[in-house]
Amino acid sequence: MEPILDIAIDLPERGSREILRSLHRQLRSAIIDGRLQPGLRLPPTRALAEGLGISRNTVIAAYDMLLSEGYVEGRQGAGTYVADVRPRLERPKAPLQADPVSDKRLAPTWRGWRPLAETCSGETYRYDFVAGMPATEFPFDIWQRLSTRAARAVARSGVYEHDPAGEPPLREAIASHVSFVRAVACRPEDIVVTAGTRQAIDLIARILVTPGQTEVALEDPGYGPTRRSFIGAGAKVLSIPVDEEGLVVDRLPPSARIICITPSHQFPLGVAMSARRRAALLDFAESFGAVIVEDDYDSEFRHDRMPLDALQTLDRSGSVFYVGTFSKSMFPALRMGFVVVPEWARYALTLAKQMNDWHNPLISQLALADFIAEGHLARHVRKMRRVYSARHEALCAALNTHLSDRLRPFRAHAGVHLAAELTVPKDEQQVVARAATRQMRVEDMARYASRDIAQKGLVFGFGMIEADNIEPAIKELAGVMM
Repeated sequence: MEPILDIAIDLPERGSREILRSLHRQLRSAIIDGRLQPGLRLPPTRALAEGLGISRNTVIAAYDMLLSEGYVEGRQGAGTYVADVRPRLERPKAPLQADPVSDKRLAPTWRGWRPLAETCSGETYRYDFVAGMPATEFPFDIWQRLSTRAARAVARSGVYEHDPAGEPPLREAIASHVSFVRAVACRPEDIVVTAGTRQAIDLIARILVTPGQTEVALEDPGYGPTRRSFIGAGAKVLSIPVDEEGLVVDRLPPSARIICITPSHQFPLGVAMSARRRAALLDFAESFGAVIVEDDYDSEFRHDRMPLDALQTLDRSGSVFYVGTFSKSMFPALRMGFVVVPEWARYALTLAKQMNDWHNPLISQLALADFIAEGHLARHVRKMRRVYSARHEALCAALNTHLSDRLRPFRAHAGVHLAAELTVPKDEQQVVARAATRQMRVEDMARYASRDIAQKGLVFGFGMIEADNIEPAIKELAGVMM
């Protein structure tokens, strides 16, 4: 008996769910490698199925997949033939050497960059002080129920055009929420829903930056992705120092057109911008026609006092873009945030969102709208405020007991992280590395700076560590820092 095909096909055992995938992959590889030449007639599906001892339907499905991908072609009444795919599969004779530093096909701004090293690497630690990550305590059962309800509603509604600025119920819920928790006066039409803070900043950069001209003032140390977004948009980035009153407004040059700040809980120092500096910054923006981007990422978790007013609340000249996120108050995988946009920029930001990804996932938007409207978010925030306050208190007490001679915490009244300045000569990066050998993750302040900064120290996130583990962890860190 002649062989069915002049290639070896090795399939999983019968009953395996991988037979179709394996057959398709092996036939496709044989075509790409040239072992099955263009114009070759493939065996009839019944003959190949009998020869391989599998279902004919499996062979038909594999042929259909190859046909849809263009690797084979059907000829009416004549069978299935290998297509001539060589032109689109030809490769350079010599392998290309990737050079992300000098390859001129990349725009100059993007040469030499690597993806950001994210904090959620999958590695586990005995004591985890990673900054920027909330606790995993979230009512996922409620979220699942609301998501199922939203999915059913979408299934019944049919296909229609969606507003790139966000679904109306969600924008109404967000407007009500921020008005209540932050006294941010806004209407649903002032809201543009985004895929978290990073997309919000990126969209703002798109509509405000003239490449090579616009000067953007950023806190230093500060949030790295914000810096990259504006550099990627072609802005001239200015590094402005931060002290215990927040951004040093006196260091802003009159040429700065955009100022990005985290005034309620500066990242990473954790300080709140003083009322005096807030007033000075708003005066600066009004006097020089500058725009302020206010990133209010975790101020709802206040510890010991009512928060200062948001800059957007105090703004009288339409200078402030207020950026919020649900990644801290709910869970990071949600990837949902929003911008309260000045009226003059609303159309442009909505258009930028539409061009970027059209709109956020509909089911998540509707589920989030119900989660807020039914009071679940407010209850969750109240609960987590108590949890984080207890962890913040435990951390401050442990630092005072075990490391008061080496670390001085910055005053922080909100949020899920605390920074502490080194008061003795010490290599902070070496401390971080030595702590890692003890299965402890803590971050140095320098990783958030673009230059040599005055503050040397460590950043302690307490979203991923229980209150009872904080004191033992700091005691062990004290031994590391001897």
